Amino acid sequence: MKKITFDRDFEPPFGKAVQLSPLIRRITCNNPSPFTFKGTNTFIVGHGKVAIIDPGPDDEEHLAAILNAARGESVSHILITHTHMDHSPLAAKLSAAMGAKTYSAISPAQSVVTSGLRLDASIDHDFAPHVSLSDGDVVEGNGWTLEAVFTPGHMSNHMSFSLREDKALLVGDHIMAWATTVVAPPEGNMKDYLASLRKLLKRDDSIYYPAHGPASAKPLALVRGILAHRKMREEAIYNRVKAGDSSIGEIVANIYADVDPHLHAAAGLSTLAHLEHLMEKGRIEERDGLYFSRK
Repeated sequence: MKKITFDRDFEPPFGKAVQLSPLIRRITCNNPSPFTFKGTNTFIVGHGKVAIIDPGPDDEEHLAAILNAARGESVSHILITHTHMDHSPLAAKLSAAMGAKTYSAISPAQSVVTSGLRLDASIDHDFAPHVSLSDGDVVEGNGWTLEAVFTPGHMSNHMSFSLREDKALLVGDHIMAWATTVVAPPEGNMKDYLASLRKLLKRDDSIYYPAHGPASAKPLALVRGILAHRKMREEAIYNRVKAGDSSIGEIVANIYADVDPHLHAAAGLSTLAHLEHLMEKGRIEERDGLYFSRK
C-alpha cells in the first residue's frame, strides 16, 4: 500500500499565541498523546472582537493562555468543531469568563454498534451549545466571516469552519497533515467520512488548519491522498476477510503489523468502520461478531 507523506515537523510553543495569518492566531494546549499529536490547537479569529475555535480540554493553563492571548479583546463566538474531550470541555469556563455563547452542530442519533470496541471516554457528554449550527450557517465579526461546513464522519457532529477572507478552512479532526483521522463507530461513520472528504474536493480552500499538528498548504492534494489511502485500506480489509480473517483482531494483526501496538485499539475502530461500510455495500456480512465475505 502506497503511504501518504505526512508532515510531523511541528514544535508549537505551548501557551503562546502564534500568528498564522493577519486574521488567525493559534495556541496549542500541552496535551500530547498518540491521538492529539503535540496537543490541541485552539484558534483565535480576528482582532478586537474575536471568535475562538476549539477551546480544548479542561486545562487551567490552557485557559489562562487563551485569556492572556485575548487580553483587551472581547469574544463574540466560541465555536466547537466536535465534542471530543480534547476539543469542547473548556468551552464552559471560557464562556463564563468571556460572556460569549457557544456554537456547534448537534449530534444526530447513532445506530447501536454490536462490537465492544468504542471510545465513549473520549466524548464530552456534558457539552450542549447555546446555538446549534447547520451546514452553511454564517457567523460574523469585525473583518471576518466564518461559514459552517458540515463534515461528519470522524464524529457525527463534526463541523469545519471556513474563514472566507483567507480562503482557509479550519478542519478540526476531519483531515490532518500529520496522520490519518480515526473513525470510531458508532459516533464515527466511514461512509459519512468519505462523503465529507469528497465534499472538500468541490471547494477552493487554499489552506487547512487542523486541530492537531501543522497546517496544510496543499489541501486538495492531501484530501485526494487520504481518499486513495482509505480506498486501499478498505480493499486490504476486504481481502483479509476473503482470505479467512473473521475477527477484527486478526485483521488488525495482519494489516497493522508495522504500527505501534499502542495504536492497535484505534486501528481496530477504524477497521470496524471500514467493515461496516463494506457491509453497507453488501460485500461482507457479520454473524455473531465475526465477518465473512459475500463474494
